[in-house]
Amino acid sequence: MALLTFPVSAETPEELFEIHCAACHNSGGIGNPGLAPPLNRPAFWQALGDKAPEYIAGVVTSGMAGKLEIQGQMYIGLIMPPVASTTDEELVEIGTWVLQTLGETDGVLTQELLDTARETRPTHADLRAMRPAVD
Repeated sequence: MALLTFPVSAETPEELFEIHCAACHNSGGIGNPGLAPPLNRPAFWQALGDKAPEYIAGVVTSGMAGKLEIQGQMYIGLIMPPVASTTDEELVEIGTWVLQTLGETDGVLTQELLDTARETRPTHADLRAMRPAVD
């Protein structure tokens, strides 16, 4: 009889994403229509420019809700809660992976940005206002 084993801890940011984010955003950040938008949209992250790390820090600490139209798909009424199932170190790794791998930017999520987002508590409206017109 074969013994099933599970990893004790994830070793890569991609594995952390799969554990903590893929249930909604799907494996590789391709999104789930109507549930959670795709994160593998380089044009979006690149259009955010220098604000991309600040934006992702705000989303993971404050969550996101409200009407979003992305690539012709409406995301309405569902609320992404603040990410609470990770350590800050894991959030930094996941956020940086999203920015660099899925977003094809050189952006880095830092502990300082997470701390600032927690202090300033950007609203969902603030975060939606940061979004570029690119979908």
